[in-house]
Formats: sequence, structure tokens, C-alpha cells
Amino acid sequence: MRILVLPGDGIGPEITAATIQVLTAASGRFNLGLELIEDVVGHDSLRRYGTTVRPEILDQARTVQGIILGPTATFDFKDEAKGEINPSKFFRKSLDLFANIRPSKTYEGFPGPVGKFDLVVVRENTEGFYADRNMELGNGEILMTPDVAVSLRRITRQCCERIARAGFELAMRRRRHVTLVHKANVLKIADGMLFLDECRKVAAEFPEVVVDDVLVDAMMAHVVRAPQRFDVIVTTNMFGDILSDLTAELSGSLGLGGSLNAGADYAMAQAAHGSAPDIAGKNVANPYSLILSAALLLAWYGRRTGKPAFEAAAEAIEAAAEAAVAARDVTRDIGGNLGTAEAGQALAEALKEHEGPDRQRQRV
Repeated sequence: MRILVLPGDGIGPEITAATIQVLTAASGRFNLGLELIEDVVGHDSLRRYGTTVRPEILDQARTVQGIILGPTATFDFKDEAKGEINPSKFFRKSLDLFANIRPSKTYEGFPGPVGKFDLVVVRENTEGFYADRNMELGNGEILMTPDVAVSLRRITRQCCERIARAGFELAMRRRRHVTLVHKANVLKIADGMLFLDECRKVAAEFPEVVVDDVLVDAMMAHVVRAPQRFDVIVTTNMFGDILSDLTAELSGSLGLGGSLNAGADYAMAQAAHGSAPDIAGKNVANPYSLILSAALLLAWYGRRTGKPAFEAAAEAIEAAAEAAVAARDVTRDIGGNLGTAEAGQALAEALKEHEGPDRQRQRV
């Protein structure tokens, strides 16, 4: 498996280096034959090439079997005419990575504030209220007058159908429960006639799956009160963006939230958090979000190609992470005292030395 590695900005290079250590250990243990090809995006690319994302990077991305994108300073990139392109948006849109898979779970030894839970947010990734990806040409935000702005929200049957299918297929590998999150009482056409309608059509193909739906504002209260109620949550882009950050933080830390952007042909692992420039270079950032995202990428590739060694490697990374959190062999933000590099090294060594317990695990 060839993986394009793009470290990004801020803490990106540090957590990417830790992730590479873990992937190298997993590749050796499971004979994966991983080939990691490193290049640059973000500020480093802007300094060198005058653009945050070079066109040839997309050509390269189409020749590999996966991408790892470190966090980038997207808030800094405001003018595409000056080469300031949002790398995350660029790959999601260019490679049609329509499903953002965001698991959130608690870990033994580091309990979250609301008790134990294990859920996944499946978020549509290519349209919705995101002004930079809902128009064929131009931007979905319009300044009507100096004091009036209009933001367009695009919702299509095709995108609703395929994100619903991704969620129901995932639910079949988990506890067979899907919750649809929407605002159909107000967005009667986009959420009622399109999103919910398409989701329910797909649901009819999965009679084994229990389905319910919740208004997005009520969902925030339900998740904070009792996240144990939920298994797979399917929703539109902005609702899913907000909800997945909330559920990741409820697990104890956004630094424990893995994230995979997947399409029909390509997938990209991406940390759930930002580039955190205030702590860049201090060896204190938690690398687990990107490491767990890379594990999701291995599992995706293993399922897609019928190569169980990649799924086994993903399970081993997750099991090693669970054991490290329980032992507090982690960074300070989740109860340990290790630096970024040391946390990556410890996890890599654990993968080399321990096979991990034999047990049935839910696969994301």
C-alpha cells in the first residue's frame, strides 16, 4: 500500500512523525509493505511554490492507495487567487471524499465526563453550508450589500443517498442502530423532502437496522445527557462537523478523535483537530487523533481490497492505543507525561512487542 503523507502546519509535522513511527511498526508486524511518500502542503508549500496545494499533488494522490493529511492552518488561507487554498477542502472535493467517518469512544483509565460510550458520526462531506464546496464555479457566500450576506446550502438526492448508504453499511458492522440528525421542522425541503426521504429509502434495504431520527438541536442535548443511546449517527455536513467535535470532546479529548474522509475510490486520514500553532514545536501535542485516523485508513483499504492483514493492523493499533491510555503512557492532555515523539515511540514499541488480546472488536 502506497500512502501520500502531507504533514501540514503547526503541530502537523510532529504528530505526523509519530504516526509514521506507528505505521512503520504495524507494517513490519503484519507484513503490510507500506510505502510512505512525503510531500508538502500548507504554509511550507506556499513559501516554496507560491501555493498551499500544487496541482501535481492531486495527480500524485490519484496514484496512491491512501493519503494522510496533517492539520493545516486553514483559517490563514483566505484568497485562492494568491495560492491560499484550503488543502482539506481541495482533496475532499477533488477526490469526491463524500463520507467523513468520525468515531468517538471512551477509554478505560481516562473516563469522559458523561460515562462510557462508543459511537460514530457519519457526516456528508461535499456539500451543505460549506461555501467552498457547494457550487460548480465560484463561492456559495454572497455579499449582497456591505451589510447583508447570503450563504447558500446545497443538498442533493445523490449525496444524501450515498452518505446514508455509508452509514447503514457501517451500522451492519456495529450494533445495527442508525440515528438520522436533521432540521426538517425548519428546513422542510432540504432536510425533509431530500435528506430524510433518501435516508429512509436506503433504510428499507437494511431491515436489520433500527432507525430513528432526531432534530439537531435536540440531538446536542441527548448526546451530552446520554451518548450511550447512539451507535451510528448520519447527518449533513455542518451539523456533522459540529456534532462530531462535541462527541470527540465528550470522550475526554478531541485528541482522541480519529477521522477518515472516504469516497468510492480514495480515502484520506485526517486528524479531527486543527494545527494548534500556539504549541507547535514544543513536543506536547497529542498524536493519537492522527494515529487513529491512519488506523481507519488501513481498515478501509483492507476491506476494499479483501486484505485482512490491514484490518488486523488497524485493530492492533486501536488495541495498543487503548492499553496506552489505560496505563497513562500518553501525553499530558489525556493523563500521561510523555511528549509527542515519546508517545508515538511508545505506541510503536507496544505494537512490536505485544500481539494484544484475542477478542471480538467492533470495526469502524
